[in-house]
Amino acid sequence: MARSKAVFQNLPTPPNAPKKPVSDTHHGITRTDDYAWMRADNWQAMFKDPSLLDPAIRAHLEAENAHMEAALGDTQDLQKTLFAEMKGRIKEDDSSVPMKDGPYAYGTLFVTGGEQAHYFRTPRDGGDRELLLDGDREAAGKDYFRLSGIDHSSNHALGIWGYDDKGSEYFTLRVRDLSTGEDLPDVIENTAGGGVWAPDGKSFFYTLQDENHRPSKVFHHIIGEPQSADRLVFEETDPGFFMGVGGSLLDDVIYIDIHDHETSEYRILSTKDLTAEPLLVAEREEGIEYSLTEGGDVFYILTNADGAKDFKIVEAPFEAPGKENWTDLVAHEPGRLILSHMAFARHLVWLERRDGLPRIVVRDRRSGEEHSIAFAEEAYSLGLSGAAEYDTDVIRFSYSSMTTPSQLFDYDMATRQRTLLKTQEVPSGHNPDDYVTRRVMATSHDGALVPVSLLYRKDTPLDGSAPCLLYGYGAYGISIPASFSTNNLSLADRGFVYAIAHVRGGKDKGFSWYEDGKMALKENTFKDFIAAADHLVAQRFTAYDQIIAEGGSAGGMLMGAIANMAPEKFAGIIAAVPFVDVLTTMLDDTLPLTPPEWPEWGNPLESEEEYRWIAAYSPYDNVGTKSYPPILAISGLTDPRVTYWEPTKWVAKLREKAPEAGPYLLKTNMAAGHGGKSGRFQRLEEIAFEYAFALKVAGRM
Repeated sequence: MARSKAVFQNLPTPPNAPKKPVSDTHHGITRTDDYAWMRADNWQAMFKDPSLLDPAIRAHLEAENAHMEAALGDTQDLQKTLFAEMKGRIKEDDSSVPMKDGPYAYGTLFVTGGEQAHYFRTPRDGGDRELLLDGDREAAGKDYFRLSGIDHSSNHALGIWGYDDKGSEYFTLRVRDLSTGEDLPDVIENTAGGGVWAPDGKSFFYTLQDENHRPSKVFHHIIGEPQSADRLVFEETDPGFFMGVGGSLLDDVIYIDIHDHETSEYRILSTKDLTAEPLLVAEREEGIEYSLTEGGDVFYILTNADGAKDFKIVEAPFEAPGKENWTDLVAHEPGRLILSHMAFARHLVWLERRDGLPRIVVRDRRSGEEHSIAFAEEAYSLGLSGAAEYDTDVIRFSYSSMTTPSQLFDYDMATRQRTLLKTQEVPSGHNPDDYVTRRVMATSHDGALVPVSLLYRKDTPLDGSAPCLLYGYGAYGISIPASFSTNNLSLADRGFVYAIAHVRGGKDKGFSWYEDGKMALKENTFKDFIAAADHLVAQRFTAYDQIIAEGGSAGGMLMGAIANMAPEKFAGIIAAVPFVDVLTTMLDDTLPLTPPEWPEWGNPLESEEEYRWIAAYSPYDNVGTKSYPPILAISGLTDPRVTYWEPTKWVAKLREKAPEAGPYLLKTNMAAGHGGKSGRFQRLEEIAFEYAFALKVAGRM
């Protein structure tokens, strides 16, 4: 660790966070938090208006930013070089392949120098583009701007579009006349970001965020009426559940999806009577998940009911979709995880994962015959885009690997012909043959084999001297794809091995892989990541004093945990919007995500056992006098998912407990939320900043 710390010399004195002890007691256990004052009492209001932030807190964040800039000031030229490289690999005037829907085909494009997407349509079989929404024009003059897209009505006359200009994920919806480009007077505030049209194009449904940033109500808005007149369609009163609203390809139903991380419930509203009460499909049962897609006279339902841990597909009559009428169609197969499904007039399609690799399966609805779409590389990513129309034999999917740029295909499910529509352009040039992608298996503490995806140049010496950026996430069942990223080439071209540890907590190896990395078994996630580092060192891909670990959000919790458990095995750590104050957050049921997160981490308010689970690994609670490597923490002031005060408190405590280690650097985006800056090039600047830190720590500036 001495070598990595040596690159940070003559740093100014870091900000000194005053200690203002606050104690809490749960289950007879008392904790004292010296930095609880960093949590703004008016956080709900501040997320909507950042100017309301307490001046003392703002001054501390600005001091931390100044300290970070001083520590990384010598990387400014490197950041510019990295940014130029990354930008040079992006086709600036890029355009999507439009998706056909009725008389039109809809797509997105970017213009040279533009940050935001532009939405357009063309006649179905080709012709001049008609610009529907210019994201750059809408974002003009705003420090932060994020579009939620535009959704056209079934008659193609109007479009709902949404934006967030604070980073707080409270979206405003507007309605645009697609023929004139003018917005109607309708303005819907504090939504979750999108709407679903009724078939007649005269009204739409949306989800409202409450004062604690939870999507708890579905409303029906009639064009021309004020938001105050909107009809409440359904309200979810349990704060532990998220809610969303969606539509079907046939426009027959509106779906209301209610779920937490392990339980789901659907209510459906027939579009034949928009004033009716939504019909409950199947009551929520703890641990049972299901989702629907419409197939004309039937629903196809993806579920883990009846012990189908890796999910199965059942069908039910359209008029009576209750659980008592579910009939197995695609049987459960242990180890074959079905991820999503779609139904079309003649085919049923689903995306599944076997042995850690994805494939698309197509089933003929008449004959029951099945065939699959798969690829031969050791590690790759496959995405199912589906289609915008029901009566079609053509679906769209994307493919890439860590060396192969993204390819977009149309696939005829009847003839089994695939048509390559587009290959991702890399304007500055890219030769896949110059790189290697591999998948290796690391043995964890309990014998579990952890997949690790690798990217490196063919000429990289594998003698233990190469630096390595090791990325991990490991939560919510999210699997990290081994997909192509032009940004990672900047590291590979500088001799790095880029690695993804597919640790437990994701679903990379099936649903059990997820279950074995949550609740009481959460520490498996951290031990798997450390095992991945050990394996890469043992196989001489890198060395401990060359590994920079990176993770964000729940992956940032992973970073905090491995920093406490094995600081000597990492040369540096990048923790983006890191969920590091786990126990405090899970004890605060006023925060936006706390009740819905209890099935993932445990409920320490109700259970002493679950309190003790979390307390045992919560990064903030386990900071000690240890040989921490340099740590870069990144947060967003208006982030409703991982609040800014978590990394701020963590950095303060690291400095207090281990002042001779580190250094510990904190960057707070004062005009952004969970996803960082919103523009496509602004995001590249942030990645260049993170990679410059990694290169500095590795001594590769």
